[in-house]
Amino acid sequence: MGVGQPLSPALDAPGNERRGDPAAAQGYDWALVTQPRPPDMPRQRVRDFLEQRQVAVYFGAVAAAAVLAWRVPASAALAPAIDPLLGFMLFVTFLQVPLTELRRAMANLRFLAALLVSNFIAVPLLVACLLPWLPGAPLARAGVLLVLLTPCIDYVVTFAHLGRADARPLLAATPILLAAQMLLLPVYLGVFLGEEAAGLVHWGPFLHAFIWLIAVPLALAAIVQAAAARSRAMDTAASLLGLLPVPATALVLFVVVAAVGPRLGPAFEEVRAVAPVYLAFAVLAPAIGWGIGRLWRLPADQARAVAFSTATRNSLVVLPLGLAIPGAVPLLPAVIVAQTLVELLSELIYIRVLPKLGGPRRAANTRE
Repeated sequence: MGVGQPLSPALDAPGNERRGDPAAAQGYDWALVTQPRPPDMPRQRVRDFLEQRQVAVYFGAVAAAAVLAWRVPASAALAPAIDPLLGFMLFVTFLQVPLTELRRAMANLRFLAALLVSNFIAVPLLVACLLPWLPGAPLARAGVLLVLLTPCIDYVVTFAHLGRADARPLLAATPILLAAQMLLLPVYLGVFLGEEAAGLVHWGPFLHAFIWLIAVPLALAAIVQAAAARSRAMDTAASLLGLLPVPATALVLFVVVAAVGPRLGPAFEEVRAVAPVYLAFAVLAPAIGWGIGRLWRLPADQARAVAFSTATRNSLVVLPLGLAIPGAVPLLPAVIVAQTLVELLSELIYIRVLPKLGGPRRAANTRE
């Protein structure tokens, strides 16, 4: 299977329900990087096996990591491995996205408008509605606001792809999401907590995340895709890498839960107090994102991408902000980490539920 093809051959392999696909009939090219070739059957069987059992694999990884974090608190030492593993996970995900389509995706102004309205108008309004249910401790409230007001710019692309959303416009929009949250987060914190809270925001973690978790993996994926178009050996290597999104995501889930789990203990009461707010957000946010996507008359797969973005927050990026606030440890980091755990479990549900919205995944033209 060529590197430019989508992740799931069960849906998109030539000869399946792609026949009669209206987008295909219009000349939409799903394999822009390489010409399709007969699939390697053992490789395709492995890919199908992983695709069909991915949720069980992820739940197993989370459960094993939770046991490790409970029994071995020293598993917090795995934290430095999170960013490199996230970078690798995103690299193998980007390999499955035809990167030559990004220019067209960037011109999809309707999608971008829905994405920005959902993340920077609808989500703050939702957070304002949830605010009365937050604990009174200022640090706990600050932690919840830091994490819920910042849309994810990294692994949301992977989960959107696994959830049969169109990840291309979402990937193309990451620089805009990054810039918008850096500019607006101090404003939102000032509105919700007072002007002094705006000083909690520093740009360093956001720029670091964008460079190492988006720009570098994206550049490497583009290099591999270009090489695969010219070399059968590189095409084979890229096809083998195409088997890794599910294992790489499971490894990231394992390491994140094992590393951040021990942080919850010292602030258990505060974590228990904010957990219902996180659960309410996890239920309401994707529904709001899906509704806005459909209100903007986006194709179903792009509306799913808006839903994933609306529900997925930037917890791993804002965690360093929480660690840097004087007197914040252990309360504020624990509150942020609790959202990470709720979100990861929610993503496992999203990738099963959201694909059922709007019918089968289809190619979406980005013409305005």
